[in-house]
Amino acid sequence: MAESHTQEEHFDVLTKTGKKTGVSKPRGAVHRDGDYHRAVHVWIFAESTQELLIQLRADCKDSWPGLWDISSAGHISAGDSSLVTARRELQEELGVILPKDAFEMIFVFLHETLVDRSNITNCGQFINNEFEDVYLVTTLDPIPLEAFTLQESEVSAVKYIHYLEYKSLLANEDPGYVPYDVNGQYGQLFDIITQRYKVDNVARSLTLQKQLQRYASVSLNVELEGLTDADKEALDLLIKAAAIMDEIFCLQVWYSNPDLRDWLGKHAASSQLDELKWAYYLINKTPWSSLDENDAYLTTADSAIKLLPEATRPVCGWNGLKYKAAFPLQKPPGANFYPPDMDKMEFKQWKDSLTENQQDVVAGFFSVIRRHSESNLDLSICSSGLDSTNPSEGSIYDLYNVPFSQEYSSFLSKAAELLRKAGDITSSPSLKRLLHSKANAFLSNDYYESDIAWMDLDSKLDVTIGPYETYEDALFGYKATFEAFIGIRDDKGTSQVKFFGDNLQVLEQNLPMDNAYKSKDVSAAPIRVVQLLYNAGDVKGPQTVAFNLPNDERIVKDRGTSMVMLKNVSEAKFKHILQPIADVCITNEQRGYVDFDSFFTHTICHECCHGIGPHTITLPNGKKSTVRLELQELHSAMEEAKADIVGLWALKFLNLQGLLPGASLKSVYTTFLAGCFRSVRFGLTEAHGKGQALQFNWLHEKEAFVLNPDETFSVNFDKVEDAVESLSREILTIQARGDKESASLLLQKYGVMSEPLKSALQNLERIQVPVDIAPDFPIANKILGKKNLPLC
Repeated sequence: MAESHTQEEHFDVLTKTGKKTGVSKPRGAVHRDGDYHRAVHVWIFAESTQELLIQLRADCKDSWPGLWDISSAGHISAGDSSLVTARRELQEELGVILPKDAFEMIFVFLHETLVDRSNITNCGQFINNEFEDVYLVTTLDPIPLEAFTLQESEVSAVKYIHYLEYKSLLANEDPGYVPYDVNGQYGQLFDIITQRYKVDNVARSLTLQKQLQRYASVSLNVELEGLTDADKEALDLLIKAAAIMDEIFCLQVWYSNPDLRDWLGKHAASSQLDELKWAYYLINKTPWSSLDENDAYLTTADSAIKLLPEATRPVCGWNGLKYKAAFPLQKPPGANFYPPDMDKMEFKQWKDSLTENQQDVVAGFFSVIRRHSESNLDLSICSSGLDSTNPSEGSIYDLYNVPFSQEYSSFLSKAAELLRKAGDITSSPSLKRLLHSKANAFLSNDYYESDIAWMDLDSKLDVTIGPYETYEDALFGYKATFEAFIGIRDDKGTSQVKFFGDNLQVLEQNLPMDNAYKSKDVSAAPIRVVQLLYNAGDVKGPQTVAFNLPNDERIVKDRGTSMVMLKNVSEAKFKHILQPIADVCITNEQRGYVDFDSFFTHTICHECCHGIGPHTITLPNGKKSTVRLELQELHSAMEEAKADIVGLWALKFLNLQGLLPGASLKSVYTTFLAGCFRSVRFGLTEAHGKGQALQFNWLHEKEAFVLNPDETFSVNFDKVEDAVESLSREILTIQARGDKESASLLLQKYGVMSEPLKSALQNLERIQVPVDIAPDFPIANKILGKKNLPLC
């Protein structure tokens, strides 16, 4: 007997907060019982005419038959995802086939019967408690009505209507239209459109100019003396390989980001506003401003126009559908590492179903997570059809893992070729080993050997390239972004700082935490001081002055870490930012303590302290784990705070041991206080900024940092050492226990913009002290054929 195809659709039943309960029920039962469930709303908006497309619901519909409604809508079936459902509903109801970058999630709306009795229809038999994921598709012009293919069982007709006229009809409760409370949350649809297209371009230009002025333009021109002719030849190839890291990182942030970048660059000369957009994009590498808690400074209206000739039924004389490549106003916490509509519960359920080795891979650095249903939908679109079945046949889970080597294969194969050629040319054996092993890693997705080679690098030409930091993955802190730093080793500076790495084990054994948590085999961390001549990839917004790598816990446990100090970047930040901050924020009596040596020395100690303290840990239940896995999205902020505060503790300890002759702890503490205001200005969504706020507020509460009547700050030297040690103990213990709950409480209480911090930042705003630097790289620009791009 043939299987029936009339089986009633099932929905996932949700809690009142929108979380899955693990139960699914038939559609009729869900609406009869008033269960919370999820649906999608898709609005098509024509930019040139400011019109929304609306559909006339078929007379046979079980709710609101024969009324005008959303462009397209539908329930999310049990096990299905939001974005795939939105794409599928639009195709099924209207015959419009669009890729995922056409869909902009603008908000989630809760239709709740308890609040809105209009949601009860059919004599009380249809109760609609529904979370609605609202998407906006922005087309350049209206789609010709004859281009639509209507699903007769769902849609009787479509028409365009000006969005303000439609809003007015809804506000007046016109009986011909499905009701929406435009004065409530659903009014966001109309507010977003209004704000997006009624903008004052003069005011917008002034805002962008002000945002750009927070960065001091600095040219980092490095002398190449000491490089052999072979290394100079290799340098050209390395700069070109590093530039490819920009391409990968651009895609890692958001899937329509490359189209946005290319569009802004192409149109930068069109107007002053377009030039400002491009200049600020070059700093942020995204449409979200790093120094403004990742607020969007662009909208989808600024994005690329893309043409799809076959998105609908062909119409004579019409070239096809033109749409804007969309990105959300809110920066996605999972970047482009995960499906945009994936939540933590879905990932956890899938991960828990895997073997232990598979779990390590999917929660590892070097892969992305994708959907079977989305991939199959893309394939069906390419073949001009639509497979409406669940594409993850043979598995109850829709997610799957893709290694970086596959996801970014076109970029990594080019970079690998360049690195291999550079390795063949260079005169340094250790650099040759690094470049060849890194080229292999790009293709194999196994970075262990190349990270070991990086730690052993002993070359005048210093190279860091590959996937390392996990800051962009704000969902879990698992996935690494690609970056590159090319520089010339400063031999004098490197020899001066060697003793920090030599004393790591001594520092570990004296850390202010229980002995049970201390490691007995910490390896010395080699430290390289470098003059930076080019960086690329994940170096947007605030510039790093140092980095401590690798992040792979296997290597940290076996070999420790290595660090690179970017001395010319540190010098530029001290001159253009930290010294002016001290002149405003530090009391006159202590201002003289602020100096570059203390700033640079603490930076060194900060990076050293990433290599000590808990990494691989044993949980209270006896299970082996890592701090990163247990603290997840809180790990980066906690780790940056640990490195900072334990770095202060370490400098005091080394000073008492007589290992820092001539160093002034008063200078160290006062320079650190001035540095707090520098880092917090990066924003509290950034790991360094949030970690710095935690430290400042703790030390201020303990009266180690004092706000004076004249709004300057000073260090209480009698209390600062105890306050530093107490916070060091608190953070180290949380990490050692893998205690995410305590980490969350600590950050909630102290990782905030307190009144003393606000006071300092307001004073800095008044005199317009730059927040950070925007480096320019003349040598690299010449190699890449780029013009030097000063800030507007």
